[in-house]
Amino acid sequence: MGEAVTAMAGGPAVLARGMRRRFGAVTALDGLGFEVARGELYGLVGPDGAGKTTAIRALAGLIDLDGGEARILGLDPAHDDSVRERLGLMPQQYSLYRDLTVAENLRFFGRLATLPGAVYRERSARLLALTRLAPFVDRRADQLSGGMYKKLALSCALLTEPEVLLLDEPTNGVDPVSRRELWGLLHEFVEHGMAVLISTPYMDEAERCHRVGLVHHGRLLLEGEPARLLVEFERAGHPRPTFEELFVDSIGRAE
Repeated sequence: MGEAVTAMAGGPAVLARGMRRRFGAVTALDGLGFEVARGELYGLVGPDGAGKTTAIRALAGLIDLDGGEARILGLDPAHDDSVRERLGLMPQQYSLYRDLTVAENLRFFGRLATLPGAVYRERSARLLALTRLAPFVDRRADQLSGGMYKKLALSCALLTEPEVLLLDEPTNGVDPVSRRELWGLLHEFVEHGMAVLISTPYMDEAERCHRVGLVHHGRLLLEGEPARLLVEFERAGHPRPTFEELFVDSIGRAE
C-alpha cells in the first residue's frame, strides 16, 4: 500500500493504550494498544474472540475499560459527548430499519444527526452516487443484497462526515465484488484525511490497509506495514509467506 501515513502534530486520531477489559472470567482485552493517524487506514486483524469488537466498542465509548485508555481525537469517548459529532461507527450487526427503504433509512439517520435539510440532501445524494445505491432508493432494506445492505449502513455512518470512522467486520458475509467496492470507498475517504479503523478476520484484507495490528486473546502480537511485515517474515526463513502463515507463526511464538 506504500508508505504508512505518519501521525499529525496534533497527535493520533485514535489512541488505544494498555486497554484491559474482562467479562466475568473472560479477558477480552489484555493490554491492547495501537494508534491510528489522520488519513490512515488501520486494520485490526484476528480471528473471532480476539478482542476486536470489544476494542471498537471501547473506542466508541459504548463500554468502560477496566484499565488503560481509549481516545478519539484526544477526547475520552466514554465521557465527552462532543466525540459523537466527530465519530462514525458501523457495528458488526448494523441496526438499519429493515422495513424502511434506502431513502427512508438515510432520512431517519440524517434526522437523528439533526442535519439541516440542505446539508442532508447534498450529503445523501453524494453518498448514494458513491455507493451506486441511487437506483435503489425505494427498495426496502430487507430486500437488499448483503453488499448493498453494508453500503447503506456505511452511508448512514458517513452522513455526519466524521473525522474518525470505526468499522467492525464490515465485509463479513459480503460477496467478493461488493467487498472490493467497499474497500475502494474506504480508500477514497482516507485520501481526504479521514482516519479509519477496521476490524477483519480475513487475512487477505490485511494488505489493503496502510498498517495492520495482528490481535490474539486481546493482545497485539505484531504491527506494521503489510508489505514490510511479509518481507521481514520471509527474511526469517519463510519463502513466499502469506499473512495466514505469519499470523499462525506469531501465535505460536506468543504462546
